[in-house]
Amino acid sequence: MFHFKQTNINFMGKRHWWMALSVTLVILSIVAIVTRGLNFGIDFTGGTVVEVHYSQPMALSSVRTSLHAHGFKDAEATNIGNAQDVMIRVAPHPHENRSKIGDQVLSVLKQSSQGKVALRKVEFVGPVVGKELRQDGSLALLYTMIAILVYVAFRFEYRLAIGAVIASIHDVVVTLGVFAVTQLEFNLTVLAALLALLGYSLNDTIVVYDRIRENFRRMRKGTPAEVVNTAVNQTLSRTVITSLTVVLVLLSLFFLGGAVIHNFSLALLVGVVFGTYSSVYIASSLALLLGISKADLMPVKKEEIDDRP
Repeated sequence: MFHFKQTNINFMGKRHWWMALSVTLVILSIVAIVTRGLNFGIDFTGGTVVEVHYSQPMALSSVRTSLHAHGFKDAEATNIGNAQDVMIRVAPHPHENRSKIGDQVLSVLKQSSQGKVALRKVEFVGPVVGKELRQDGSLALLYTMIAILVYVAFRFEYRLAIGAVIASIHDVVVTLGVFAVTQLEFNLTVLAALLALLGYSLNDTIVVYDRIRENFRRMRKGTPAEVVNTAVNQTLSRTVITSLTVVLVLLSLFFLGGAVIHNFSLALLVGVVFGTYSSVYIASSLALLLGISKADLMPVKKEEIDDRP
């Protein structure tokens, strides 16, 4: 069995610089989100969904290339169950007749496949449905934040709970900022990635918090900053190994998973990197900034009742 040597890196010594960097990143992300906005996909904006069936397996890359070459620049193509059934999503165009889009898409596909394709069905997703999805997604993120706050406050202490929630908000905002700057499509898979990111970031933070609580109870000497710094060093090997493992999987999905989950894997990649960073420099540093101390984390002693007459 391998044993990693205990590190002694002074993480908390430079915490003010790293927190200043985080504040700058959050501000830049908010500015990008407000000024550039997110490039919402068809799931949120509405559009046309066309399902077709090929007589033989068809590569999705060929389908996308054909559609993009004939003016459907924002068209998405995914398989439904097998390589012969394909679902195509086309974003709405203000001056285009929706009822003709299905026929136009089918015509393009027939040209590229020598007519070996048949139309299954055409559906229209209205903007009202997309607006409801945006609202529901925002509420899902909000409710998750509230649940995190309640859970960490109940298990640990309210100062740690505030640090955990702000760290999670930091990860989500920075990830949204990346999508606002790059104008990559923001769809339901990216929203799912953000929700998964909240769970990952919280798990990483909880591991550090658990060791902070143990150290406050065990270490008789040392300032709060030294106690927190020791806890971060003690969990560092676990944090690095876990993050590297997740990053390797996400890199495989990013490069080999195809266009369908490209943005999903990218959102998680950005989130995991910043989630690991925020567990150290945001969650832990904010707990110190809010004045966490040994007395806050010591178990409450129960008063003994004397039953003697």
